[in-house]
Amino acid sequence: MRPGVNLAGAAVVVAAVLAGCADVPLEGAPSATTSPSHKPRPKPTAKPTPTATSTPTPAPTVKPSGGTLPAAAPVLRSFPARLPNGKPPLFVVVSFDGAGDLALWARWRAVAKQVNARMTFFLSGPYLYPGDHRTDYKPPYHQPGASDIGWGDTANVLGRTKVLREAIAEGHEIGTHANGHFCGKNGIGRWTTAQWTAELSAFDRMVRTGPTLAAGKAVVPPFDPSTVKGMRTPCLEGNRPAYRQAMVQRGMLYDASAPGYISWPKKQNGLWDFPLESVTLAGTSKKTLTMDYNLWFAQTQARKAPLAQAPALKAQVLATYQQALAKSRASGNPPLFLGNHFNRWNNSVYSDALTDFVKQTCTQPDVRCVSNMELASWLAKYGVPSNQNRPS
Repeated sequence: MRPGVNLAGAAVVVAAVLAGCADVPLEGAPSATTSPSHKPRPKPTAKPTPTATSTPTPAPTVKPSGGTLPAAAPVLRSFPARLPNGKPPLFVVVSFDGAGDLALWARWRAVAKQVNARMTFFLSGPYLYPGDHRTDYKPPYHQPGASDIGWGDTANVLGRTKVLREAIAEGHEIGTHANGHFCGKNGIGRWTTAQWTAELSAFDRMVRTGPTLAAGKAVVPPFDPSTVKGMRTPCLEGNRPAYRQAMVQRGMLYDASAPGYISWPKKQNGLWDFPLESVTLAGTSKKTLTMDYNLWFAQTQARKAPLAQAPALKAQVLATYQQALAKSRASGNPPLFLGNHFNRWNNSVYSDALTDFVKQTCTQPDVRCVSNMELASWLAKYGVPSNQNRPS
């Protein structure tokens, strides 16, 4: 890793994962010597995919979990162990951090519907909790009510509650992005397992009680938070063994926070490790992770470029995704994990490039665009293909 990168207590873990892969900053934690003057934060603001037999997938129906609440991680489709070409399906997993902006919720649900994709949305707890009750949240090493991403208001909390229910009914998965989004030296890196347990319990309370507090009357929560099966930590930071122990204790199945490579996932600390993968920025020798922030940092040091440069920057991101897909195909079809935020960074270059990639890719015969939980379900059924776990 480059000198000056703040790994918030996880330096040993990340170095082991990225040994020999230089210049790959974590999302939100670029080198201190080259970082922008401010750290950007995510604003809270067709044809069906063919199956192996070309049979269309029926429209999803979600069964309630725990009485009247839907499960946050529905698994509504199944996929074959092998395609007619003898390879496993090429799973493309698109996920988003934050999941607050209602306009972008509408955008991504519409994109997914066009190509029969399912996606994972890592929700930040404060987006469902009203600011006038913020001191209910007591994060470690911070004052009660602290949050680096703000809080909800009545209209946004109720709007998000509605859209979360609708997205789950469409087969999308809701994960957790924790709550206060604390990064860097005063962030989540020093949290213990007990503190992570409290953080996840706070997320549960925000989901269960936030809509009612915002409305001033009883509102049914959007989903059962006890059914959340995956997390992406803020800025991809944190002591991985510590927070993963808290995840395992509550029955979660995967962590989507660590950097890694294009290879078949493995279990670490009792969870599936679904990484943001190291790839080469198209047309350069730069390494970056498959996360929009990292691509932005690799292209323009996370500074907004002139609008006239947007087409070229978008084309470079799209070519980067296409290169990564080709590398997966050449390596036995390990999954491709693409991370995004609900953002319009750099004139929407990253959202626009991902939109084009999803539309071009998810209808290809060997590709299945799935949620993290659909992939976890497939792995639970078939396991990692033999002789297919070498990094590429």
